[in-house]
Amino acid sequence: MSSPSTAGLDRRILSLAVPALGALVAEPLFVLIDSAMVGHLGATSLAGLSLASSVLTTVVGLFVFLAYATTATTARLFGAGDRRGGLRAGVEGLWLAALLGAGAALVLGAAAPGVVGALGADGAVARAAVAYLRASAPGLPGMLVVFAATGTLRGLLDTRTPFVVATAGAVLNVGLNALLLYGVRMGIAGSGLGTALAQSAMAAALATPVLRSARDAGVGLAPSRTGLRASLGSGAPLLVRTVSLRAAILTTVWAATALGAVPLAAHQVVGSLWNFAAFALDALAVAAQALVGTALGQADAAGARAPSGGSAPVPSGGAGVGAVGVEAVLRRTLGWGAATGAVIGVVLAAASPWLPWLFTSEAAVASAARPALLVAASAMPLAGAVFLFDGILMGAGDGRYLAGAGLVTLVPYAPLAVAVAHGLPASASPAGGLAWLWAAFAWVFMGARGLTTGLRARGTAWRR
Repeated sequence: MSSPSTAGLDRRILSLAVPALGALVAEPLFVLIDSAMVGHLGATSLAGLSLASSVLTTVVGLFVFLAYATTATTARLFGAGDRRGGLRAGVEGLWLAALLGAGAALVLGAAAPGVVGALGADGAVARAAVAYLRASAPGLPGMLVVFAATGTLRGLLDTRTPFVVATAGAVLNVGLNALLLYGVRMGIAGSGLGTALAQSAMAAALATPVLRSARDAGVGLAPSRTGLRASLGSGAPLLVRTVSLRAAILTTVWAATALGAVPLAAHQVVGSLWNFAAFALDALAVAAQALVGTALGQADAAGARAPSGGSAPVPSGGAGVGAVGVEAVLRRTLGWGAATGAVIGVVLAAASPWLPWLFTSEAAVASAARPALLVAASAMPLAGAVFLFDGILMGAGDGRYLAGAGLVTLVPYAPLAVAVAHGLPASASPAGGLAWLWAAFAWVFMGARGLTTGLRARGTAWRR
């Protein structure tokens, strides 16, 4: 039976993770909505959207550090009882996001034809992709502000507001796309503009409570050079981490492409299921990130108030986290991550004969996907631990270590992916080759991530 403190921590983890899961799922809904609506315009428009969304996903993904960095900084200050400092960091994060988003929008709008051409598209498909990119580019500042505001609110232990706003944004996106595509008849550009407007509205809805709280706390709303530099400095290492993850994913796609059309299609099936499962694990990581940052902040405050080793009262801002401490947060969140991963793995394995048919009607693709899906399912408990280690270290602001670890994990994985792409082991069928590729990704790459982050989490350096 769980102790009262442990049971309370479990409830706290779930109260943060469940809304975070909803917010994480809402963003892919934008892509699904766009795909469903644009698909009715014809194959050319849909192909253009596929190309453009890949570019946008890459661009936006590079800036996800805005959410991670602001969560860690805000949570630690909040936990230490410095709510004003946490809100100050949040305001600086919003300004940095807006500036980076404006720059990215200008570059993307100007470079869209060149980027699309570099990806091999031409003719009507290229024109459709460029139209979508240029129409959606004005939404980049809003999207990045959403990251920063979400990170700030998570740091304040509020995952409900991002969930509500994300849900409302998805609904608004449907209405705007329907109006602009079918009412105004703007074509694929209407879908891009609708998404940009929805993202901008979400940014306003999420930034408003942060700015209102900052003003009420007497925090100035103007940016400062020092604050912007600090926000960028805390986020830069996490950018390197993100780039290393994207490199691993792109390497995997490249290797699957080399195996042939059927293994590539099967890889898309397995990858889609893996990414869906990752939402649940990432939601737990969000909870761990916020709770660890808060607990460390409370430890900072306690140490400052009791330099001689005596006891000190726990600041009220931490909402009860300090009663169990950093070690308890670490232990319970890891337990949740591994257990959730195990449950997901069992479900995926049990449903592996049928799940691929949800994505394809071709027997060859389904047959090739099944062995790889079983491999992916077997690694889900490991993935659960890896996600939580990541969240814990990000919550501690240990971005510099995560950046280095991210680069190190590519060393054992990349050669294996290249070997599989070149037909090793030679006896493997195309389906067997895909299973080997997923074994390399799910066990070697994820295992390397687990080893590097797990060893770090067992130490004490990240707790300073």
